[in-house]
Amino acid sequence: MCRLSAITSNDYISPIENILALETMKEGHDGSGMGLILKDLGGDFQQLKQYPILSGICSKRGLKTLDDYMTGEGFRLIHTWSPTLKHLKGVKAREHYFARAYDYPPHVADSPTEVKEELLLRTRLALRMMGEEDESIIVFSFYPDVITLKEVGDPLQLCEFFNLDTANIKAKIVFAQGRQNTNYAINLYACHPFFIQGYGSMTNGENTAFIPIREYLKSRGFPGYIGYNSDSEVFTHILHYVCKTLKYPLKYYKDVITPLKASEIETRPDKDAVRLLKMSLRFLCIDGPNCVIGFTPEGSCFMVQDAKKLRPGVVGGVKGKVALMSEECGLNKSIPQRICETDIFPMKYDMVIVSPGAQEVKVWNQLQGWTTIMN
Repeated sequence: MCRLSAITSNDYISPIENILALETMKEGHDGSGMGLILKDLGGDFQQLKQYPILSGICSKRGLKTLDDYMTGEGFRLIHTWSPTLKHLKGVKAREHYFARAYDYPPHVADSPTEVKEELLLRTRLALRMMGEEDESIIVFSFYPDVITLKEVGDPLQLCEFFNLDTANIKAKIVFAQGRQNTNYAINLYACHPFFIQGYGSMTNGENTAFIPIREYLKSRGFPGYIGYNSDSEVFTHILHYVCKTLKYPLKYYKDVITPLKASEIETRPDKDAVRLLKMSLRFLCIDGPNCVIGFTPEGSCFMVQDAKKLRPGVVGGVKGKVALMSEECGLNKSIPQRICETDIFPMKYDMVIVSPGAQEVKVWNQLQGWTTIMN
């Protein structure tokens, strides 16, 4: 199993808060890896929100290849952040960890968002392909106002390794995952959270329906649906496909991955749409156990369980700061001042959705509609 720690806040927070929460949940992960995604950035990147940020790792030779390619494509480097490393026993340091903000090439500077997103995706995939054979370039994300950082090791030790306690890197949404390496060889592309075009997610569980989901997504003809070093990456791509490609509201993500029975669909006022989704997207139905935490481009965060409900998950907080955690002890560490009686433990029909800035927490129940609202 893995352990998940997500915090969404109206104020900028340090990723250390998430990492300390992971430490309290350490019995659920073995320290084989940690992934971080920061969205809605503060610190060094607060004034650079309009510029896409390339996040990844490279060797010295890979850095030269990366620079040559980006220059050739017309990207202009605006700002570079690299963690100040503290060499520790047990953590194998790589040559360059980076988050680099670029200005768009002149020929797309005034283009619509969709054109820019397509360019960023194509650029990320090209760089990934260049470095895939020898790991000279590893790229996790290329998107405005988002930074991704991943490495093999224990989360608390990696926090010290990257000197995150002194780094001027903060965000209003921070996702962190402590990995237990149960199914696959250790590979940074297999480390959660995953990201594509503004959408991100991380998962605790085992996606036993991985193969048919992967093959369906690959058949859509979208170039970003590749990789799949982890069976959990498909959850991010399903989210992207449902909300961005098909343009359905977020709540229908739940109906796609955990469809209702035919008799249950008949009770829904939108039964025609729900029935159509189940029929046309049946290959995207998951068969857990899985607990999924994710975010959307506008900054909504959510937690959803599959029908088996065999992985822990809890959501709670105060107005302006809400945490989505695998376990209560992680929530206690992050937001101890909350009213614990209002914590939400989503069950098999539920999808908890936290609004941008953590101003409101709502529960979408597939049978009952919106059931719980915390302001």
